[in-house]
Amino acid sequence: MDGLRALAVGVVIVYHLEPGLLPGGALGVDVFFTISGFVITRLLLAEFARTGDVAMRSFYWRRWLRLVPALLAVCAVCAVLALTTRLPSFDGAWAAIVLAATFLMNIVRAAQPGTYSSDTSLLSHTWSLSVEEQFYLFWPPVLVLLLRRVGARTVLLCATALCLLPLVWRFILWNPTAAHRIYNGVDTRADQLLAGAVLAVLVARLHTDDPRLAALRRWSARLAWPALGVLALIVWYVPMTGASAWTMPWYTVGFLVTAVLSATVVAALELQPRTWLSRGLSLAPLVWVGRNLSYGLYLWHYPLSRLVSDLGVDAAWHATATVAASFAAATASHYLIEKPLTRRKQPRSAAVPAVTVT
Repeated sequence: MDGLRALAVGVVIVYHLEPGLLPGGALGVDVFFTISGFVITRLLLAEFARTGDVAMRSFYWRRWLRLVPALLAVCAVCAVLALTTRLPSFDGAWAAIVLAATFLMNIVRAAQPGTYSSDTSLLSHTWSLSVEEQFYLFWPPVLVLLLRRVGARTVLLCATALCLLPLVWRFILWNPTAAHRIYNGVDTRADQLLAGAVLAVLVARLHTDDPRLAALRRWSARLAWPALGVLALIVWYVPMTGASAWTMPWYTVGFLVTAVLSATVVAALELQPRTWLSRGLSLAPLVWVGRNLSYGLYLWHYPLSRLVSDLGVDAAWHATATVAASFAAATASHYLIEKPLTRRKQPRSAAVPAVTVT
């Protein structure tokens, strides 16, 4: 999974720095959503299977430690630059800083009319963090409530039904001026996280000797490469900005399609660790970057790109300078902020290779 994270963040960074190279590179965020939905749901299911309940306060505290301090560090650096310099991207950036720090960026972006366009404001990329945090305000309590009251089959059916609701809602909302609303809303993007959640519930429900689990393993391995290939074609070919023939299908059906494709790849990585795909995405450098730096790289690359531009770095060196600075900042964030704080969490809670929910 960590290798896939590294690949996804790399695609997003290339898209933000050189959008002409990967017109559909924003899809990396979609992959992140599905991975996140799978991982968090798996952790919740594991705790419930182990203890018979989920300590919600501890869950949210761990989430806070994982996400918020590193984000606040980025906001603090941006605030210092806004106070002490006249750099164009940072001058008067207080609204963006507040929206990022309070996980409200997506709500403001969703209110913008017109077709989706690439927003170059300082911290606009934190819209995806806002979507995730808002999603986790409702999904964990809903999942725990279902686990307490109904069986695993009903939990799976409910999660699947919830996953389909955003698709219907996008069709209801769709018009050519609603792209920002659809792209940034947690209610219109929740299916991408829920697709991962559905996969986690499905895997947890099937016992190790269940023939359906063997079938899931077999088919996920067969379909993983085609799924990854389609995702690559979307990244390479489908434009994410402006109006085109792709706009309507992408903003209605496309998000769920990419969620299903991403979930297929995630299933193969989780259930078939010995395939060529799993081995390729398990290369040590990819795993290390995905596990330790992917979040920091995502946080830092966008404001650092603006900073590099404001400092007048030659355009030929802009991408190189941004990537180098992003790796340096993400590494510092990992060792100085994220790693020390995550030691406060329960270190073994993620080690749940096999979970059964009945």
